[in-house]
Amino acid sequence: MKRLLARYASIMSRVSVFIGHGCSVLLFACVIVSAMEVVMRYGFDRPTVWSTELAMTLCASAWVLAVGYVTERNRHISITMIEGLVSPRVWRILRLVQMLVATGALIVLTMALWSPALKVLKRTEYSGTALNSIQPTYLKVVLVVGCILYILQLSANIIKWALGTEGETAGGH
Repeated sequence: MKRLLARYASIMSRVSVFIGHGCSVLLFACVIVSAMEVVMRYGFDRPTVWSTELAMTLCASAWVLAVGYVTERNRHISITMIEGLVSPRVWRILRLVQMLVATGALIVLTMALWSPALKVLKRTEYSGTALNSIQPTYLKVVLVVGCILYILQLSANIIKWALGTEGETAGGH
C-alpha cells in the first residue's frame, strides 16, 4: 500500500509539473496579445474588440491550472515568520494541518462550483461583450478542473508528508 501511495504521489507531482510548465505558454501568449493591443490601439488607432477578453482568459487559465504545480513545489504565499518561531517538528505538523484545511476548503469550493459548471455545459453562457465569447462557460469549467487538480496534488503532498518525503519534488527541483 505504501508503495502504491508513493507511486500515486510521484505521478501526480509529475502531472502537476507538466501542466504548470505548459501554463507558462499561456502567460507568454497573454503578453503577446497585450503588446499587440497596445500597438494596434496607440500605433494604428485600431483597438481590437477581443484582446482584453482573450488576455483575461489566458491569465485566468494559467493561474487556475498551475495551482497544482505551485502546490507541488510548496511555493504558495505563506507566513514564514511562524516557521522561525516553532520547532521543526511543530512546523511539520502545522504543514499537515494547512494541507488538510486546504483540502477540505477545496472540496467545499468544488461542490459549490460543480452545479454551475454542469449547467453551462448544457446551455452555453456568453460574455455579452462586443466579442461575445464563451468565456463564462469556459472559466466555470476550468475552475472545477483547477480545483480537482489542486485537491489531487494536495493529496499527493499529504502522502509525501506521511511517507517523510515531503521535500522531494518531481524532477528533483
